[in-house]
This record gives sequence, structure tokens and C-alpha cells, in this order.
Amino acid sequence: MAARDRRRANWPAPRGAPSAAPQQRHAVVVGGGIAGLTAATALAERGVTVDLIERERYLGGRVGGWTTTLADGSVTGMSRGFHAFFRQYYNLRALLRRADPTLDVFTPVPDYPLVDAHGRSDSFHGLPRTPPWNALAFALRSPTFTARDLLRLDPRTAAVLLDVRVPGTYHEWDDVDAEEFLNRIRFPSAARHLAFEVFSRSFFARPEQLSAAELAVMFHLYFLGSAEGLLFDVPREPFHRLWHPLAGYLRQHGARLDLGVRAEGVAPADRGGFLVHSDGGTIEADGAVLALDLPGLKELLAASPQLPDGWRDRVAAQETAPPFVVRRLWLDRPVGRTRPAFLATSGVPPLDNISVLDRYDTDAAAWARRTGGSVVELHAYAVTGPGEDTARDLLVRLHTLYPETRPARIVADRIERRADCPLFAPGTFLRRPTVATPLDGLVLAGDGIRVDLPVALMERAATTGWLAANRLLSGWGVAGHEVVTVPLGGRSPVLRLLAGALRHR
Repeated sequence: MAARDRRRANWPAPRGAPSAAPQQRHAVVVGGGIAGLTAATALAERGVTVDLIERERYLGGRVGGWTTTLADGSVTGMSRGFHAFFRQYYNLRALLRRADPTLDVFTPVPDYPLVDAHGRSDSFHGLPRTPPWNALAFALRSPTFTARDLLRLDPRTAAVLLDVRVPGTYHEWDDVDAEEFLNRIRFPSAARHLAFEVFSRSFFARPEQLSAAELAVMFHLYFLGSAEGLLFDVPREPFHRLWHPLAGYLRQHGARLDLGVRAEGVAPADRGGFLVHSDGGTIEADGAVLALDLPGLKELLAASPQLPDGWRDRVAAQETAPPFVVRRLWLDRPVGRTRPAFLATSGVPPLDNISVLDRYDTDAAAWARRTGGSVVELHAYAVTGPGEDTARDLLVRLHTLYPETRPARIVADRIERRADCPLFAPGTFLRRPTVATPLDGLVLAGDGIRVDLPVALMERAATTGWLAANRLLSGWGVAGHEVVTVPLGGRSPVLRLLAGALRHR
């Protein structure tokens, strides 16, 4: 699973002393999700004394998990839902390799079909990995994209997708929503649902709520800007065990992990540095990383009046995406053997995807072997109606798409409804909080934090974690860590030339 794209961009580590240990530097990291774990790892590896506090009793944040006891007495893993670990998530994978150098925790997903309400399906299996051949092969075999559709495209607008530039594309297209952007391209409706809406909803937003620039950069990251391919890996272990090796790695480097502790305020210390108040006491440190989800960050800053008002107001103005619902079902019989481990859907609301967990998750697989049943997870993004209605409608959609589940008895049922993901609405890019803050020694990290690099979702969280730590380390004269991304602009000379020609038509 090594990176294969020779044109990936390597951002060198800031130079400095090899370790902060002689200076006895101390940092507190608030939040034990991907961003916080990354920052804590980056700091601890450079000899910084790290205190990490996390309000939940587990690590991983939105990619964390816990155990639940089923009606039959089984104790099994539970989480907020499926996550895809793409091969171009270089910085997230660099974090996980600290404790698992060969990434044995992952298993590859051979394909994830995209199906719409009419039964039309696209697939990523067998596609070339390298642009532009991946895009050409996808278009040629897609049932929703024809030669006539290609001739109808608006060339100047379509050129944006062929040669994305970060941050230039944000400055040019952030004020336009993704729905309007695709209208301007004259992208065919059916292909739009399969090729774009599935991705936009992975940001927990409908296309009219999402920045066109975010859509274009996402298309660059996952498709035209990377030769890693669009297939991904999933963890074999349930999420409540996924982060245990990294926790051990951090403790080996002297980090203290305090779980079940809620941060209650941050203030500058009289002698420099910061005081982080929590329900577990007060920690005084030379630097602080705030790596919370957006609601948690807003709540913490609202309780921190000694921090700059204008900056806190800017963070408070950030929007949260609509809720999402995950329903996990333990059924008394298996789903069909030919069902994929993951299926994305479009045009069948509220369902966005179906995961068959017993195909890869060790806990789910063990339960399925023991009982002869299956474990199925249903996702609904950007939910507008009551959670009860959504959960009911998800089951109806499952029965329609996988008819063999209709007579199945539900042995156990768990429903998670959350609303804590950032919304990347049109016109918000320049107003998003950045890693740097008005106060030296105080930095932010997370998937809602602006960074002028082509990253998204879990990879944005990991990337900002490395960058947040680098900023603290650089201020202390200590060497930082390299960051790796897909190219900032179009990686294919052929596509760049084509984009230039289309812009001047």
C-alpha cells in the first residue's frame, strides 16, 4: 500500500533542532480525534511533553468507537459509521504507520459501485489509476455519459475541473454553489448524480449548500489530481480498537492521555504560554492545540473570554452541516453473496450508502459466522426530516435494493444521529479559521480548519494536525515534520494543455 504517484507534492519539514527536550517544552492538545492525535504525535516525537485531553472515553473522534451489548449478550464494536481510507491520504497514513508500519490494519475494498434510482450503475473496478486515462475510461463505460453529452459541455467552465489550482480555484469559484457550477458546465443530470452528488454528500451537504470550489478540489484530490486511484481501504478492526496501537506509541513517547475530560476554557498565562481549564483541573503549557469538532471549538472559545474577541466571533460564525443518521442492523440471515462491501446510492433518499460490515470488520464477521446472520449499516447524509422517519425510510430502501433482507429478523438495531461536521458553504473559504491564531503558541487543527492544500475530510484533519505541531515547533526552534499532498495543480500535462485551450475558445 505504498504511495505510487510520482508527482505527489512533498512539503519539507521546517528546519530546527532535532528535539525540544533540552528546553523542556510542554504542550496541551485538546481533542483526541485524528487532528489531535496527529498533533500530539508530531510534538511528542520531538521531545515535547504532551498532555492530550479528550471529552469522550475513547480516541479517534468521529472515527472512534465504543462497544455495545446486543440482545443475545454479544459485546461488539459500534461507531458513528463507515469511513474510507483512500490511498492519497498520505498524512493520515503517515500517522497510522507510526504504530503499524505496514498498515496491516487495512483491507482493500475491490470496488464500490454507484447505483441510482433507475438501476444504472458506475464502478471504479479496473479503471486506470493515472489521469487523464482514468477519467476517459470512466466516461466511456458509464451508462450515464454519452458522446452527445460531451459535446454539450460548456468548455470554459469544464476547464476548471481539468486544471484545479489550490488556492486559486477557491478564490475564483468559492462564491458559487456546486449545483450552479454543474449547471454552468451543462453536466448531464444522470451522470451528475452518480459522479458528483455522491461526493458532495460525503461532505454532509446537498450540492446547493456546497462551495463549487470545494467540489472541484475534491474532484482533483480523488480523481484527476492523483494517480493513487479511487479505490480505498477499510480497517479490519472495529474503530474502538483501531487507535489502541497509536495510543501505546504516544505513551512510549511520554504523552499523557486523559480520556473522559472536558476542556472548559483557555486563557493566556501570566508568564507566557496558556492555561487550559478542564473538569479534571488546569494545565499550564508553553503551547496549546485546539483540535475539536466545530461545535466543541465554538463552545470552548465562547467560554474563553480572555482570547481575542474578533477572532472568537469569526469562529462562532462558522456553520455546521445538516445532521446525518447511521443505522446499523444485526440481521438473522446473510445478505446476498454478490453484494459489495460498500454500495453508494443516488436518487433514493434518504439512503446514501450501504455497508456490509461482516465482509471486513472482525467483530461483525465473528458475529455473522456464529449466528449465520449479517451486519448491515445504512447512512443518510444531509438529513432534513425527523430522525425516526429517516431511520424507517432507510430500512425501506434496504429492502428495495437488497430484497433478500425483507424477511430478515432484526436481532439488534443501533441508530446514531449527529450534527457536528463543518459546512463548506459558498463564500466561506476566506472566513474559515486557519491553523494560526492571533496568539503565538495557540493553534487550531481539524477538518473544518482552512489550509491552502488539496486535502479533505480525514486527510484535512491529519494535515492540519501536522501543520499545527510544526507551527509550535518552529516557534521553539525545533524541526518539524514533512507534509505530503497530491499536486497543488493539475498533475497531467495533457489535461493542463486541454484546459488552457478550452479557456481560450
